Amino acid sequence: MGWGRRGGLSWRAFLRQQAASVIACDFFTVETVWLKTLYVLFFIELGSRQVHLGGCTANPDAAWVTQQARNVARESSAVEGPVRLLVWDRDSKFPGAFDEVFRSEKVRVLRTPVRAPRANAYAERWVRTVRTECLDWLLILNRPHLERVLRVYVRHNNHGRPHRGLGLATPRGQRQRELIAGSGTGDVYRRDLLGGLLHEYYQAVA
Repeated sequence: MGWGRRGGLSWRAFLRQQAASVIACDFFTVETVWLKTLYVLFFIELGSRQVHLGGCTANPDAAWVTQQARNVARESSAVEGPVRLLVWDRDSKFPGAFDEVFRSEKVRVLRTPVRAPRANAYAERWVRTVRTECLDWLLILNRPHLERVLRVYVRHNNHGRPHRGLGLATPRGQRQRELIAGSGTGDVYRRDLLGGLLHEYYQAVA
């Protein structure tokens, strides 16, 4: 079911109001150096902006997509707070079985409104971020390489990257100042990730 408005609210206002209990999902593609297209499925919590990597594949068929849904549902304890709504954007790669996995977990599945390409804006914004901060600067060799890169970036996104939309806190709820001050009493050091593409700062333990 697609909703243009809900109870007099616009779609955007509805998502903002329900953000703490909504998780969105989407696909994006990555081209390898051998010109092979890989598909990445991810989930993002609208309230915290925490990202969960579903997986990477060259063949996102119904069986693979449904299995990723089972994996995420099984690991739901990693999601902060109760999830009541799942949003996705009518991509044909999501089969009916994908929806049923979440419905069995008492999660309501919402498709974005028809002819509203920006309705899944939180997910689309994260795709732009992971591209501009990470993937646009790297040559991806194959699926295992892409998975390793994305695991590093997702951990950085959730634990070490301040978000303006969260008042410069990380999705895990810490501010950069707290990350440094809470880790020790010595000098502040920089940790380089992905060959220096990303930086995190921490305080050495005295």
